[in-house]
Amino acid sequence: MSGRRHSRLALFEDRRDAGRQLAQALLRFRGSDPLILALPRGGVPVGFEVAAALGAPLDVVLVRKIGAPFQPEFGIGAIAEGGIRFIRVEDVEMIGVSESELDEIVARESQELERRARAYRGELEPLPVEGRTAIVVDDGVATGGTAVAAARALRARGAGRVILAVPVAPPGTAGRLGDEFDEVICLEEPHGFFGIGQFYVSFGQLGDQDVIDLLSAAQAPAAAGGSDAGDPPAVEERAVEIEAGPDLVLHGDLRMPAAPAGLVIFAHGSGSSRLSPRNREVAAALNEAGMATLLFDLLSDAEAASRTNVFDIDLLSARLVAVTRWASERPDLSGLPLGYFGASTGAAAARCGAAELGERIGAVVSRGGRPDLAAPRLGEVSAPTLLIVGGADWQVLELNERAAEQLRCEHETAIVPGATHLFEEPGALERVAALAGDWFRRCLA
Repeated sequence: MSGRRHSRLALFEDRRDAGRQLAQALLRFRGSDPLILALPRGGVPVGFEVAAALGAPLDVVLVRKIGAPFQPEFGIGAIAEGGIRFIRVEDVEMIGVSESELDEIVARESQELERRARAYRGELEPLPVEGRTAIVVDDGVATGGTAVAAARALRARGAGRVILAVPVAPPGTAGRLGDEFDEVICLEEPHGFFGIGQFYVSFGQLGDQDVIDLLSAAQAPAAAGGSDAGDPPAVEERAVEIEAGPDLVLHGDLRMPAAPAGLVIFAHGSGSSRLSPRNREVAAALNEAGMATLLFDLLSDAEAASRTNVFDIDLLSARLVAVTRWASERPDLSGLPLGYFGASTGAAAARCGAAELGERIGAVVSRGGRPDLAAPRLGEVSAPTLLIVGGADWQVLELNERAAEQLRCEHETAIVPGATHLFEEPGALERVAALAGDWFRRCLA
């Protein structure tokens, strides 16, 4: 396994840049008739560049993460096409997931797997892998569950060798996955790894059409030189260090458009960080709408390593309050109306923070929030609150409907039709951003 260790965060401009860099480490396979198998959606732009550099065909191997009930970001396994099912039994037992709950999640994700197969391939069969070197490509590895499921699916189809190639992964990934792959190739193994997106400058979500377009372009090399997305919004971005307590410095990203109408402070969900691609996409939309945004790490590196801290709402809300007070004391921010945007467990912290600070917080928006974790303080929130929930995220939808009954402030519940907990469906996150922008513009004006 090859690797270079770095202390810096952004290692790649975007997924296609990562693919071009990864391709350089795979040139020895050129001429050996490899097959590039990308994991949709994020792995497809990476695989596209690798396939182009190696002159190899590109296909997808379809996988879906199995997330824990009420906390889909926490992966407890994965499934892959061909009926492959990989479950981490120790995680299931630790969380207390029942067999019926697990079967229900697997059934739901299997339906999405079939839908994607129809969308990406139509009536076509997957490219044959019998006896060939199958190079599995993704934009990075976190827990490795989907990679394991992909490897088992390819071996079941008769692949000769199965190799994993990714731009970035946590230290020790080769050892953890070495039994599943013949070789693991990773460009970067940085310490302080919390999520793949933290190592990319641009890590926006992809839709089904992006995957379809890249697979089509891979079959027509002359069309492979397409352009990337347009220029980012004209805002000033600053990395900030926030003194949140004795000997405690939290890292944040402050984005300031000209003459902002307010400041929205983000509280990310469990398993994420200030570099959450979903929150950053929403923040960019708010910047375009004239709002300043602050994304920060709720926990230090050492604290985030403990799953107990990730769910400690009292700790998280105390950090959010400390950061809010820090922002209020900055000359460039002190006069701005304040709003909170919270996701998952971060939404519970946002509600508790709003209850603590009262009228100093002008608005709260929750995306797929866990209001049950803030139940004792829901009635104390005075800031107008918008609860955004996916229509297909029925468990969290039920929790939010119950929470709405406990709120005494102005509040609304907005349901994004067909969206699941992570709002991965085409157009779902854009709808979240639009709803949040409208709410903050109205409440913070």
